[in-house]
Amino acid sequence: QVMLVESGGGLVQAGGSLRLSCAASQIDLSSYTMGWFRQAPGKEREFIAAISSGGSSTEYGDSVKGRFTISRDNAKNTVTLQMNSLNSEDTAVYYCAAGRYVWTQRTQTAAYAYWGPGTQVTVSS
Repeated sequence: QVMLVESGGGLVQAGGSLRLSCAASQIDLSSYTMGWFRQAPGKEREFIAAISSGGSSTEYGDSVKGRFTISRDNAKNTVTLQMNSLNSEDTAVYYCAAGRYVWTQRTQTAAYAYWGPGTQVTVSS
């Protein structure tokens, strides 16, 4: 059974940083576009970042450009989201997702076949 598991969430003060990781089992992530999304209470799931299967291309949502960085290590089958300059609007549950041959639809939740359970990020002001 394919599993994605996020880690690294928690409580951080505004202006601080967190590093989220997504580990996979029963799936070779090197063939997949990887995405990070987030969902705050009462809001729709929001695209945060995506990285192509080989890691050569990335894209970011407007709300996190210049503050967040997505990277991947295909040898370790992991994807990371470095989050800097966090503010209260970044408070949400963060999800990693994997999709095959979906780069043209990378910002769409429906493009991704596999999802992790999410990790909570709370930014205190």
